[in-house]
Amino acid sequence: MTLHRNLDPGLAAAVREGRLPVLDLGSVRVEDLPGMRLQMSEAIAAMEPLPQDERVTIEDRTVPGPEGDPDVRLRIYRPASRTGTIPALYWIHGGGMIFGQVEMEDSALTRYVVALGCAVVSVNYRLAPEHPDPAPVEDCYAGLVWTAKNAAELGIDPARIAVGGISAGGGLAAGTVLLARDRGGPAVAFQLLICPMLDDRNVTPSSREFADAVVWNRAANLLGWKALLGERAGGEDVSVYAAPARATDLSGLPPAYVDVGELEVFRDECAEYALRLAQAGVSTEFHLYPGAFHGFEGLVPEAEISRRAAAERVVALRRALFD
Repeated sequence: MTLHRNLDPGLAAAVREGRLPVLDLGSVRVEDLPGMRLQMSEAIAAMEPLPQDERVTIEDRTVPGPEGDPDVRLRIYRPASRTGTIPALYWIHGGGMIFGQVEMEDSALTRYVVALGCAVVSVNYRLAPEHPDPAPVEDCYAGLVWTAKNAAELGIDPARIAVGGISAGGGLAAGTVLLARDRGGPAVAFQLLICPMLDDRNVTPSSREFADAVVWNRAANLLGWKALLGERAGGEDVSVYAAPARATDLSGLPPAYVDVGELEVFRDECAEYALRLAQAGVSTEFHLYPGAFHGFEGLVPEAEISRRAAAERVVALRRALFD
């Protein structure tokens, strides 16, 4: 791995010392992904679980999926001592459309609950290539619909539900919010899009620049989109709910927060999406973190830039859900 000359010093140390997971997908075929995922799941299952924070309760629910499709698993986090109705963050995990599960987000989502006193509902959507588009975004939307309909039972204020996600989850969050608008679904109060995966066309300067990148490079991104869309990837027949950067009408969407690292494939598509949201009349906050790679705040949480990014997201959610 060649270190980029502009890499943030606090992040560069972690890269030099080999403290980051190596994800080399350059030679991986779409058909290899289910076996790779099984190996990852087995490795995670073999790890000793982290102790649960007593300030937060965690409950799994199985709820109706899209019509004619399997049920969807949701993981629900609540403040243990909070009473009354509270806002909620509906969360969608990352993983390039091909990896990931709700369990991997326990620590991060527990921190949101503790910092904000809100509930979090995290959706375990189906993954590609076994479940190509539209399965992932339809699972996410079905979970959101169930959450809003059952808000009273969950102790959630249905008027204060934010939809958020990271990486592929950020792209799915944007797609889910578009679906909610177009189907007259739940009224989403806010969208939190963390380094979202938005554009299958891979034609921006940053999508070409970072063929060699920390964590998630161009080859990995092409693989993720091919798994999700097959031969449609990059062509004309792609839904805006799968690739929200393709949406021509962004009006009528909830206020947004978008952030992304300077040194990653998604930089330009995220910046362009944030600008287009603002041009469509959507109140939008955008952060471009200098010298930062994909997922930097979760991988190197002790770095000053990571602490700043995490704090800014909490501020944005607090303002959107509590002010």
